[in-house]
Amino acid sequence: TGIEIHTERIDDIPLLYHQQQRMGIAETIDEVIAVHGNRQGLSLGRMLSVWVSYILSEGDHRMSEVETWAAEQMESLSALLSGTVCEKDFTDDRLADGLRLLSNDENWTEIEHQLGSRLIGVYDLKRSPVRLDSTTVAVYHDTEGNTLFRYGHSKDHRPDLAQFKMMLATLDPLGMPVATLVVPGNESDDSLYIPAIRQARPVVGQGGRLYVGDAKMGALGTRAFVQASEDYYLMPLARTGKVPELLQELLQPVWEKEKPLERVYAPDVEGLDRTEKKRKILALAYESTRLQEAEVEGQTLSWQERVLVVYSPLRARQARRGLAKRLERAEKALLALTPPPGRGKRQWDDLDALQRAAQAILKKRRVQGLLQIGYHKEVKQRTIRKYGDRPARTEEQVRYVIQVDRDPAAIHAARRLMGWRLYVTNAPCEVLPLTEAISTYRGAPYIERDFGRFKGHPLGIRPLYVRREDHAKGLVRVLSLALRVLTVVEHVVRQHLLNAGETLSGLYAGNPKRQTARPTTERLLKAFRYVDLSVVRLPDQTIYHVTPLSELQKRILALLGIDLAIYEGMMPFLDTG
Repeated sequence: TGIEIHTERIDDIPLLYHQQQRMGIAETIDEVIAVHGNRQGLSLGRMLSVWVSYILSEGDHRMSEVETWAAEQMESLSALLSGTVCEKDFTDDRLADGLRLLSNDENWTEIEHQLGSRLIGVYDLKRSPVRLDSTTVAVYHDTEGNTLFRYGHSKDHRPDLAQFKMMLATLDPLGMPVATLVVPGNESDDSLYIPAIRQARPVVGQGGRLYVGDAKMGALGTRAFVQASEDYYLMPLARTGKVPELLQELLQPVWEKEKPLERVYAPDVEGLDRTEKKRKILALAYESTRLQEAEVEGQTLSWQERVLVVYSPLRARQARRGLAKRLERAEKALLALTPPPGRGKRQWDDLDALQRAAQAILKKRRVQGLLQIGYHKEVKQRTIRKYGDRPARTEEQVRYVIQVDRDPAAIHAARRLMGWRLYVTNAPCEVLPLTEAISTYRGAPYIERDFGRFKGHPLGIRPLYVRREDHAKGLVRVLSLALRVLTVVEHVVRQHLLNAGETLSGLYAGNPKRQTARPTTERLLKAFRYVDLSVVRLPDQTIYHVTPLSELQKRILALLGIDLAIYEGMMPFLDTG
């Protein structure tokens, strides 16, 4: 008949590729990395942009799958890239070479600097806090001869596997990465904060920038480093060293009702026309100050540090419920050590061994000092009958029995401290008021979502399908580019909905009328499923047809400021040749 029909699933690929163009990802990569002069085909930046689009659309980072996928997308890719595209532009060898080039630290640092500065300027994020945290990625690789894949404390709860560690510096409120460090899996977290801040500074600037981290960022040297650069820090203090004594000291005036506490309300009800009793209390807090002193590059540095004494009712309730369960389980386990005599029931005649077993239970349940344990010695005479040449005799049997009682005073003291935590910052009150400091720290889910996306859908770095260390480092950086796309798309849509006071519906399967003002990028991309490009080749003409976009799809593009032409442009001409 001379009729040939070809259909391609284009879905969210045009949106993703165009968004990367607007962010300048391909342009920045091509500007920074000089490739070999004999390289042909697509530029490195455009090739990686297509790969990032594939990863986000398919939820698959395997290099071996991209060539097959691209071979089925030649018409749409040619239209997107405005030129001739070959499936061999996406072989696993070419993609692996891209990972090798990205693994170069100098190349990556410059890419992050240029890309981050551009995005911060475009989306007006000049004063946003920078949040820092790390995670580990377990691998099944042999550690022999490797420097990146090492054994260490596993945040994946797989101490039996080698791992590498990833440190992120992200920008609130997007959670957009501005610095991505990939280090051996046995590196300590404490040592990564200063390098991450150094790498972020050319992007976010220096002076007056707030860095937020967890308790591992609280080392005095890290705080002094931030202070020396005239930046600000905010983090909780770990309950180690002298911190428990400091907490007790600062809580004494609270317990004696000499220090009033300021109420911090949950942001979702702040400002609403509600009575004082109906507003949800997020925390109770007050602050103190102390002088800090440290040595930085041979110079002694002194500064005033604010200590925030914060009580979280929710955290206290959770901790008290947890303590009650641990006490109950510890009591049960302790009493089970010395059951009544019977067949198959162990009896302890060695007091030291029994004490060690009891202490192990206390440590496991984290109730040391909260239970009073006594050991009662029972002595029983046992008569053994005559047997053969052995005469009858009496034998003394010793048995130790545990007695367990709760220590009410110690339990009360422990419960009293629950929910209280100390935070420190060098930011002045006028820059970071008490209530704002507490709300800012509680924004930690931004970076936790980033790690969730890295390890789960759609980036899914686990399991890791590359074995070479430079490929692993390069892949983390490719996924970091993809994470930037996810965070920027989400931020732009949410910001436009907020500014317009509108919501978006049609994103939830089974409940099309459900509305949201805070859609995730994953749901927005899912809305573009089953968009096809059909090519009908007749003897005298070629007809292109793209599935008409729904109203929801059109609105998402409008919220992103993307022209409908990115889909309509898939039908560039009616070929009559």
